[in-house]
Amino acid sequence: MGLPAASPSPVIDLQGVEQVYPNGTRALAPVSLRVEPGEFVTLLGPSGCGKSTLLKMVAGLLQPTGGRITLSGQTLSFVFQEATLMPWADVRRNVRLPLDLAGVARQEADARVDEALAQVGLNACADQRPRELSGGMQMRVSIARGLVTKPSLLLMDEPFGALDEITRNKLDDELLQLWRQRGLTVVFVTHSITEAVFLSSRVIVMGARPGRINEDLRMAQPWPRDEDYRTSANFNDQVRHLQHSLSQAAAMASEPHA
Repeated sequence: MGLPAASPSPVIDLQGVEQVYPNGTRALAPVSLRVEPGEFVTLLGPSGCGKSTLLKMVAGLLQPTGGRITLSGQTLSFVFQEATLMPWADVRRNVRLPLDLAGVARQEADARVDEALAQVGLNACADQRPRELSGGMQMRVSIARGLVTKPSLLLMDEPFGALDEITRNKLDDELLQLWRQRGLTVVFVTHSITEAVFLSSRVIVMGARPGRINEDLRMAQPWPRDEDYRTSANFNDQVRHLQHSLSQAAAMASEPHA
């Protein structure tokens, strides 16, 4: 899968988008960003740099105080940091929730739930409750719920941040497979440099005080990426580069801004 070329109609087009709180604090300086169809774009940066704020504004969960956000006819789903599952409902009902809310007929909804569960490897768990599942399996349920509406744009806010490294790496592998198989456009938020390097076709490095874009890095490494890639020289070079970029962002955050 090659990197998408710039197109006249990006999936997401942010022009001078900013967020200023009522007390006058600038959470996000004016940000301009285009995301092209089929990209896997990761927002990388320290806490407080506006990654989640930016993602929520794209999703329409938070209104910007300035600038313009344009989505070109995309259906989107949002996967949160926590699985946010209904504890009293089984996996099937949790995944079916968006379709129930949209009034989709039960027969069609159940077929789409089966498809989404198959995509995340959870068909055998359809009748279980969330408390019976591991943290990684609960996140798979959350991803299946995001996929069941057949989105073209998937927004993910640190979905694997609370998981152990082995589980996180496995879910990263599975997410890349889904992205490629479904032809999704993904915007992914993380604090993890290694996760950003492994997943992304493009990494946006953000700095804080106020939140802003410090670097827009297109990743040149080939697809598919597997476990061997995580120990390759190319992988380590990209990790070092992003570590340096984040150090620069931290240094800039300590300087006064107008």
